[in-house]
Amino acid sequence: MHIGQTKTASVKCLINSISRFVLLVSCQTVKPIPFQKICNNMVGVLKRLKPVLDDIMDYNVPLHENLCIVCEELDIRVNEARDFIEKWGPKMSKIYSVLQSGTLLIKIQNTSLDICHMIVKSLLSPPSASVLANLQHYIEELQCLKKETAMVFIEKELENRNIEPCNENLKEIIELLNLTSNQELLNETIAVEKERLNAGEHKVKGNMEEINQVVNLVRNLRDYVVKTEYFAVESDVSFPPYFRCPLSLELMLDPVIVASGQTYERQSIQKWLDHGLNVCPKTRQRLTHTNLIPNYTVKAMISTWSDENNTNCLSNSEHNTGNVFEEQKGDNSFGSHVEIEKWELQSPYIHSRSESFSSSISSSDCLLAVSKDVSRMSDKHQNVKVSSVDPGGMENGGNNNSNTTNSYLGVDSHLVSNSGFSELTTSSHVNKLIKDLRSQSIEAQTSAAEELRLLTKHNTENRIIVGQCGAITHLLSLLYSDAKVTQEHAVTALLNLSINEDNKALIMEAGAIEPLIHVLKAGNDGAKENSAATLFSLSVMENGKAKIGRSGAVKALVELLASGTIRGKKDAATALYNLSIFHDNKARIVQAGAVQFLVRLTDPADGMVDKAVALLSNLSTISEGRLEIAREGGIPSLVEIVESGSQRGKENAASILLQLCLHSSRFCTLVLQEGAVPPLVALSQSGTPRAKEKAQQLLSHFRNQREGAKTKGKS
Repeated sequence: MHIGQTKTASVKCLINSISRFVLLVSCQTVKPIPFQKICNNMVGVLKRLKPVLDDIMDYNVPLHENLCIVCEELDIRVNEARDFIEKWGPKMSKIYSVLQSGTLLIKIQNTSLDICHMIVKSLLSPPSASVLANLQHYIEELQCLKKETAMVFIEKELENRNIEPCNENLKEIIELLNLTSNQELLNETIAVEKERLNAGEHKVKGNMEEINQVVNLVRNLRDYVVKTEYFAVESDVSFPPYFRCPLSLELMLDPVIVASGQTYERQSIQKWLDHGLNVCPKTRQRLTHTNLIPNYTVKAMISTWSDENNTNCLSNSEHNTGNVFEEQKGDNSFGSHVEIEKWELQSPYIHSRSESFSSSISSSDCLLAVSKDVSRMSDKHQNVKVSSVDPGGMENGGNNNSNTTNSYLGVDSHLVSNSGFSELTTSSHVNKLIKDLRSQSIEAQTSAAEELRLLTKHNTENRIIVGQCGAITHLLSLLYSDAKVTQEHAVTALLNLSINEDNKALIMEAGAIEPLIHVLKAGNDGAKENSAATLFSLSVMENGKAKIGRSGAVKALVELLASGTIRGKKDAATALYNLSIFHDNKARIVQAGAVQFLVRLTDPADGMVDKAVALLSNLSTISEGRLEIAREGGIPSLVEIVESGSQRGKENAASILLQLCLHSSRFCTLVLQEGAVPPLVALSQSGTPRAKEKAQQLLSHFRNQREGAKTKGKS
């Protein structure tokens, strides 16, 4: 092709691309205002350029030799913009959309200016006078075109690296992009995370860097909203920031724990997971599973705070003053692991310890604030039966008949509010106690272990100091002590220390599993309970479940499940549940004989129906588990739970029955013989969403079985 023809072809191609782009934008549905403005500006730039290009073609103006290259470049930019607009959807990130479209507008604007300057150089003949007049006016317009306001503020914040975010910029971005509600900000957070996920899959380095900057910007927006209470209404009661969901930024009505140990409002984290996002929003840790585990500790604190402040902030949840955790309101997962037994809040899924109370609230930096607020509440609850867990501690040192304490959600039955043990200790003091742990005197060992226990139950800094001073190894050695009281103090101190993530690793590295198993077998009731709870705490670590599962811990936990105290059984069930999340441990738990005891615990009289059925649900996913459930006579109990259990109990019971029926026609027959159809029909209409789904799948399976049998009979 002749050079002149090539230039002409490039211009024609560009004119066609501009026409298609203008038509596309005019047909698009409504977009967010800043994004729509940018699209309109692109149209404005190109619509004004098109007549100039048309005149060039009409007058056969001699073209600059590089014009072909620049026209092709602009053609690429226009097509990029067209592709972006075609792919754009309302669920995409507003910030990233403005940033990308704004960048495309600048490129189109600059390339259009380059074309204009080249055309000016080519306009040497008289017929070009009218073209030149139009062109000069257009160049002036292009040079006066300013960036969209939202993009200006976004760029300012992205350039603001290693400096405190500018509140004025953040406020402008919120208002200009209409991120003026918690829900809008949640949607933006999810959208940006999806952009990051997509960029990661396509391995586009430049895009990933920009998206990471946007992610940080969204984080700054969220921090600004919390700090300034930007969305607060004047009439609203201002609730403590650590009661906010880290994702939705709203008061948590149904707090749940995810695999990373962080706590979120169920509805918001479920929305996050439903978008295919498999990392913890706060820690960025990959989630090993998507189970949502109720956090009854936080719910109890919010309930109490609500009562203290005469608010009805929980009116839309299951809040019922004084009976927040009645057994009928139990949920289907273990998780929060806070069993407020001494407070008689006997929910089936509350457990007396948690991975850490920091995860109960959402992050460890909330602990001190929580502790202060809780201590203020405590004076008004001196005659309340309290939990075996304090806001920072996990231990259960007292007996279950203790009725009073001076600490809200106190750790044990010791009256410690004025003991001084919530004060920050020093390394020198801890080293003195470690020296006593090594003493040949049992009295000195016991006293030192008890003091370490008390020092670590309320104070997060103390846990760090005690762990760093090297007390863990010496406490572990005391787990073999013949003095049962010494042994109990030592294991409970280790339990409190294990709240801290660094201490978890130190405890595991020190070889804690065998000594803890020894306590499970030989300790007193309190020591056995806290040993089980410590194993649960350690199993939260990435390699903890596998390592503990390979040890003899499973068998020892099953023995505690069989013959322990009520609290011991609950502690054992919680630890086993967490271990069962790791697939290889399921067979170990079944082989250790857990199923027979779990089936017995489906008797409502034991108060452990939902705990037992949740663990059975995990075990039913392997053939050995299904066989044992049927062999131990679990089917009648499961059908009864579907009929009259709690909502979450019904959900898990239906899940187990579905596993049984899908894998065995014999089990299916047994389930039908127990009269499962009527309660399943009822559950399919009034259960939780997951329960409805399981019930409908079961009923559908029954129908298919009947139709298959009829077809077989006719043939």
